[in-house]
Amino acid sequence: MKEIILVKNGELALKGLNRSSFEDILIKNLKRRLRPFGEFEYKKSQSTIMIIPVGSCDMDSASDAVSKVFGIAAYTRSAAVEKDMGAILEKAPEYLKEILENADTFKVNAKRSDKAFPFKSPEISSELGGRLLERFNHLSVDVHNPDVTVTVEIRDEYAFIHADQIKGAGGMPVGTGGKAALLISGGIDSPVAGYMMAKRGISLTAVHFASPPFTSVQAEEKVHSLLRQVAKYSGHIHLITVGFTEIQQEIRKKCPEPLFTLIMRRFMMRIADRLAREDNCAALITGESVGQVASQTIYALGCTDAVTTLPVFRPLIGLDKDEIISVSRKIETFDISIQPFEDCCTVFTPRHPRTRPTLKMLEDAETALDVDPLIEAAVKNIKITEIEA
Repeated sequence: MKEIILVKNGELALKGLNRSSFEDILIKNLKRRLRPFGEFEYKKSQSTIMIIPVGSCDMDSASDAVSKVFGIAAYTRSAAVEKDMGAILEKAPEYLKEILENADTFKVNAKRSDKAFPFKSPEISSELGGRLLERFNHLSVDVHNPDVTVTVEIRDEYAFIHADQIKGAGGMPVGTGGKAALLISGGIDSPVAGYMMAKRGISLTAVHFASPPFTSVQAEEKVHSLLRQVAKYSGHIHLITVGFTEIQQEIRKKCPEPLFTLIMRRFMMRIADRLAREDNCAALITGESVGQVASQTIYALGCTDAVTTLPVFRPLIGLDKDEIISVSRKIETFDISIQPFEDCCTVFTPRHPRTRPTLKMLEDAETALDVDPLIEAAVKNIKITEIEA
């Protein structure tokens, strides 16, 4: 008896003639994520990917990694046994012993994709159900709401035996939706935004703005920690850290205080847009939500978007803070985000920020600045970090 991991595709089943290419990218992502846990063989069959260990492998860690790979609707660890009714009846109680000893009710669900198998699905269910009742005499059958559903799948090479499937991360395989640049601060919102766009198959580059000495080394390390958590789902992230101190000081000296944050955001968008295009990204991603802070009114967002050439994705735009925090706790970025190290977005915050700016108002204020030279100096003052989970 060999234990494997069975992966069930989600939306990929709807991709028609293109499904195979999506599955190939999913397998590529699985190979990269499972490499630290041993050598595995990967086989595609009927909307299922079989992950087969070769030699000794850390199946617990591999299963945990699979749970975070986008493009998977469900997965389960399964026993692969000979396609023989005697082998199924012998191995199922042994393999499912721990699960069934801790359950009160069960049912058996049989799927016979190999129609040459001599037992039909109801017969498989009846035979195995009887054997399990003999072996675990505290159990009773409940076909409507069982504690455990035991599944037997009769496929081309093996019979697979497993308990309930575990819900996967869903979404689309990262890399099937192109690449975008995530503007990441050290707050709660932007890591969640990156996670949500990676779930739609988008590969991430990240752009972070640092303003030493107003921001600390710990603040940058915090961003690295956040991205390592996101990378557990998105895979590798190319991080570009931009020196932003000179721009913020120029804004403080020469621009009206109520517009500080908005002008700063416009510079960030200009720089991120340029760096994103140089890194072959097709869009920008931000963690903004309408009305959350003064710079995130619809008027302010329109003014910041006016300086970009790429589309801006805002997956959190209609969520409230509690909803965003819920996702951040799920992906384990919340506790990192609330560490007390300020990012550059909190530097020189105006006492009374403008909430209904006009584009002309901001453009007039920016005439006091040498916009292009400031941007040129900033894009030359960057640091590259490659982030892995």
